[in-house]
Amino acid sequence: MKKSYKDMTKAELIAKRDELAKDLLNLRMEKVLGYLDNPIALRTTRRNIARLNTRIHAIEIGIDK
Repeated sequence: MKKSYKDMTKAELIAKRDELAKDLLNLRMEKVLGYLDNPIALRTTRRNIARLNTRIHAIEIGIDK
């Protein structure tokens, strides 16, 4: 079962963001080389990273736990 970002701790959020950043780099490389099967994956990965950054920032400033 997929864990919601709201249920994750700050450390888990940071680890997930780093993992997605590596995936985004790989997707960009595949795009340049012409092997990218799903171009929408770039957009969804970028948006997921933004969601994680927003959640991490909210925890840091004390809005959320």
